[in-house]
Amino acid sequence: MPHLPSFRRSDRQVPVLPKVPIPTARAIVDCAVYVDGQRLPGKFTHAAALAEVRARGTGFVWVGLHEPDEMQMGDIARTFGLHSLAVEDAVKAHQRPKLERYDDILVTVMRTVAYVEHELHSVSEIVQTGEILIFTAPDFVVAVRHGEHSGLAGVRRDLEADPQRLQLGPGAVLHAIADFVVDSYIEVTRAVELDVDAMEEEIFTPRRRIAIEPIYQLKREIVELRRAVKPLAAPIHQLSEPETPLPKEVRRYLRDVADHHTTVAERINDFDDSLSALIGAALAKTAMQQNTDVRKISAWVAILAVPTMIAGIYGMNFEHMAELRQVWGYPAVLALMATLCGTLYVVFRRIEWL
Repeated sequence: MPHLPSFRRSDRQVPVLPKVPIPTARAIVDCAVYVDGQRLPGKFTHAAALAEVRARGTGFVWVGLHEPDEMQMGDIARTFGLHSLAVEDAVKAHQRPKLERYDDILVTVMRTVAYVEHELHSVSEIVQTGEILIFTAPDFVVAVRHGEHSGLAGVRRDLEADPQRLQLGPGAVLHAIADFVVDSYIEVTRAVELDVDAMEEEIFTPRRRIAIEPIYQLKREIVELRRAVKPLAAPIHQLSEPETPLPKEVRRYLRDVADHHTTVAERINDFDDSLSALIGAALAKTAMQQNTDVRKISAWVAILAVPTMIAGIYGMNFEHMAELRQVWGYPAVLALMATLCGTLYVVFRRIEWL
């Protein structure tokens, strides 16, 4: 017989193929040099842009990245001198909003939110979250974002249309991004408010059955929204303090952003309280509906018990029974059944059991 190959597991290790690095340019959404509030013409790599700014001794670089991997972020970190801990946060994401300082570099983490269109009674995602991490230094801004809804192209266009703000330097970019994030909070809370109002109207509409699951889902999404929004209060207030290395005018703008953020946070707390009250009202209404159903069932059982009892008596086959041999006995029993059932029906209707 020919020798068959063995199918037993081999002790040899399968060689691990080296990971092919993806160019950093694939993660860069936009890279530009700004001098005196104006964007310099032409395209720059992140290294060439930083070299251009430092050769001029004025202006700053603004680099935007979308979900870079570890190798790509490492290349950015080596070029701009970013701290390894902050770089790790930028790659892994899922950080709480915070503000950290590494020498002359500010690292700001912000959570972004977006409203997801949905049916009122569907149990689905309502609030989608993302993240933006911003490295701010005297001569550069590196914005790393995670999530498809957190694009900053509109922020860049608005700033480029206002050179006076761009002359304030990287701090103006930091403020513009913070303002964009807080404005998105406002838009989401307005959309969620419509859901809460619709849910409230649904619950307090008479004789309408309600489902508890969508209310719990909406409350869970409100909790997610609060986790994204509320922790940003401390970083924004820290950025508006005089100790922060930002221009005075930028700090004034940031104080306005902080006021808007406070309003949004308070509104989200109101949503949470309202939904807690709605859950209590929904449970109470469900209990009342169940009690009503039980009363209806009990009333019909009582009505049907009367003819069942009479028919059961006359079905016992005794020889001597009342009206058994009378011609009018059968119609009389039927009339008695109908009279008793009709009387019980009127009584139950009068006490609102039917």
